[in-house]
Parts: sequence; structure tokens; C-alpha cells
Amino acid sequence: MFEIIPAIDLQQGRCVRLRQGEKNSATVYAADPLQVARRWCDEGARWLHIVNLDGAFDDADAENLRATVRIVRAIAVPVQFGGGVRSLAAAERLFDLGVRRLILGTVAIEQPALVAELVARFGTEAIAVGIDAKWGQVVTHGWQTAGNCTPLSLAQQVQAQGVTRIIYTDIARDGMLSGVNVAATTELAQATGLKVIASGGVADLADLQALAATGVIEGCIVGKALYEGRLTLRAAFQAVGCRI
Repeated sequence: MFEIIPAIDLQQGRCVRLRQGEKNSATVYAADPLQVARRWCDEGARWLHIVNLDGAFDDADAENLRATVRIVRAIAVPVQFGGGVRSLAAAERLFDLGVRRLILGTVAIEQPALVAELVARFGTEAIAVGIDAKWGQVVTHGWQTAGNCTPLSLAQQVQAQGVTRIIYTDIARDGMLSGVNVAATTELAQATGLKVIASGGVADLADLQALAATGVIEGCIVGKALYEGRLTLRAAFQAVGCRI
């Protein structure tokens, strides 16, 4: 079943969206992320995707963590969480708070042994790796630093460490409503055999249908298109043949 996962990006405790990952490009959509989470759940979400932007940028993120706790405790659907998870202690704390799946980013390049340790300790369903790329190169630290590798080489590396799921984001398209990169996402899934969730640039229902039609992409994270009213979550599920 093709999964559609609404995104809740947190900056200073608020629900925002960035353009191409630029730190100072935030549009604030809600002061209370819990209200947003409840809305997506009411529309049929089966997962929520929470991004701790301040953690990803190495900024103070206490407000985002408090907002995440409120969401996890108030809703019934599982939460996957990414942004600033760079130690075993941070991972344990988030799982203790009720997060179901962690998304590792920067550590996949800087601390590969930690990736293998987290997979071994928590299992493949609890750990995913976010591969964020711009113009064919991986970037890290909140999309600010070049990782000096390609998405395929990083995917193969983490696969060898036991990872079975990645989230592939085309940063040049993220927050731009310019259309998802179906070709690059499909190539990555076919070349590795990993479960791949697409992210970045979804503009309309046709994007979701194109991803679902590949047969090799597990799902898609949707952000700005939902917040700008380009589509509804209910319509998105219907477009790819999923019952709510």
C-alpha cells in the first residue's frame, strides 16, 4: 500500500515550511503544531512526519521537543521523527517519549558505526536514514554542508549497515511546489532494493499518482501542498487507491 505521510516541520515550537531548506525562509502555518497533527489525523493520516528543524541546524530545540511530546501523547497514529538525532542517548530519549521511527541524517555520514548500532538495538522498522540531496550530491547539517557523496553511494553504505528504509529528499524542489523528482527516486529504489519514501516538491495529486505507479516507491511525504490547499489528505489517499 502506497503511504502518504503529512509533514510537520518545527521551528521554535511552531509549524513552518521552508523553501529549499533555507533556514531563514520559513513560512509559519500554525503556532500550535498539535492542532495541525490532529487535523491530519482527522483526515486519515496513518503516520506523521515530524522534523526538528532547529535540531538539524544545531540550534536550541527544546521548544520543538516539547511540541513533539505533546503530539505523541495526544494522537493515536505513529510518529517518525528526524532532525538532530546524533547520539545513542538522543535516540533512546526519543523512543522513550513515544516516537515510533527515527530518521537519521548527518550521522549516516559522520558516524556510520552509530547507524549500525541503532539498527541492531532498535530494529530495522524503527530506524530510517534520510538522504537529502541537491544537484546529485548529499548534504548534511540541515542541508547546509556538502557530504561529498552521491545518494546512491550513501544508500549502499547504510544498506550494508542494516538499514532497510530511506527517505529521499530532492532539496532543490522542497517547498517549491515544482513537482516531485520521480525519476531520481525510482532509480534509487531500483538500484538498491531499499524501501524508499519520496520527499520534496509534491505539487498536486498527479505527483502522488506518478510515484505510486512506479511500484517500487513505498510512499511520499507531503508538506507545502497540504498547507497551501493544493490538495487534501483525503483526496490524496483516494488518488492512489487507498481507503481511509
